[in-house]
Amino acid sequence: MKRKSVQLYTPENILEAFYHAIRTNTLKNLHIPHSSVFYVRAAIEADTGVRYTLKHVETAMKAEGMLLE
Repeated sequence: MKRKSVQLYTPENILEAFYHAIRTNTLKNLHIPHSSVFYVRAAIEADTGVRYTLKHVETAMKAEGMLLE
């Protein structure tokens, strides 16, 4: 059996990744972070001026127990 790779994190351009997954019929492999990840990242950027990646924010939120695995 051939194993399929799963993309754990999307690139920063979610909409582009979504349309690419539709075109290539790989939508089931696409990981889109919970909406709270986007809000937390925006709040951090507003407070500190630093823009972290979605992967970084999601990993930190999971480590703090703010998101389920």
